[in-house]
Amino acid sequence: MDTLYWLMAGNAVVWVGLGAYLAFLAGRERALALRLEAWEQDRRGR
Repeated sequence: MDTLYWLMAGNAVVWVGLGAYLAFLAGRERALALRLEAWEQDRRGR
């Protein structure tokens, strides 16, 4: 296996990791948005 193979494999791993991290952040943002919405509705109900 030559150097170009390892370079391309490493590049693919970096992009997969970046995509997974962005998906994780999107999930956290969605969860926080739902918590904020519930909190706002709770405040309006009082």
